[in-house]
Amino acid sequence: MQIDFTKLSGAGNDFIVIDNRNLSLQLSAEQIRTLCARRTGIGADGLILIEKSDQFDFRMQYYNADGLPGSMCGNGGRCAVYFAHSIGVPSTDNGVYVFEANDNRYDASVTDLEMVTLHMLDPHDFRDSIAVEGFSCHFVDTGSPHTVIFSPEGELDRLNVYDEGRAVRHRKDIFPGGTNVNFLEIIAPDSISIRTFERGVEDETLACGTGAVASAVMSYRLGRISSPTVSVKVRSGDTLVVSFDENLKSVTLTGPAKIIYRGTLKLLEPDSEP
Repeated sequence: MQIDFTKLSGAGNDFIVIDNRNLSLQLSAEQIRTLCARRTGIGADGLILIEKSDQFDFRMQYYNADGLPGSMCGNGGRCAVYFAHSIGVPSTDNGVYVFEANDNRYDASVTDLEMVTLHMLDPHDFRDSIAVEGFSCHFVDTGSPHTVIFSPEGELDRLNVYDEGRAVRHRKDIFPGGTNVNFLEIIAPDSISIRTFERGVEDETLACGTGAVASAVMSYRLGRISSPTVSVKVRSGDTLVVSFDENLKSVTLTGPAKIIYRGTLKLLEPDSEP
């Protein structure tokens, strides 16, 4: 079976995006893992299917690189909108795309060439000062579960994010559903730098949208920064901008969403030969 796909990057978070509005494609977890595998597949942090919605402009079906359905992915949502815009999916709200993901409504718009602003759900389930693996952790759900750990000045680049993040991520006695883990450093009253170990990818990624939101709102909530508009520098070197009101609501995530390339793949059935 031949499938057209598009590879997109959201500030370094990369995704395989497929137009499945005719609902002809059903992928197994094994097939998704194969496609997302670095070196032997296309390579991506996740896979997104754009599908028809009964209520909105489209539905986003998101799968992590491990092949399993994922919770909300902020950069994936922005890439989904840019992809929909690029293939001519009409927006019904005067240029604002309204789509569904995990039974939630999201609004987003292409604000400039290769720039997308996504309106996020309100953060919830705040938990402060949890001692985990020798770290003082803070937790918030921004559509995905996130742990936030503040790093001393100058230490962020030296952290072993893979080992330290993996240890915290798998403490299911504290985080029953698992957690993404963000290490961050305060740069200025309106600026932070983060590194993220992502659940489902099981590795450090170059960016994480819901992690950027979690890190920004938690930094503001704890008085580490003073601005409700926060520049978030991610591992790729790109910058995401997170904005919210003083009550940590009306959250938006803005950043680059770029088409890297388009291609065609031959989808093999499990255990079949090329």
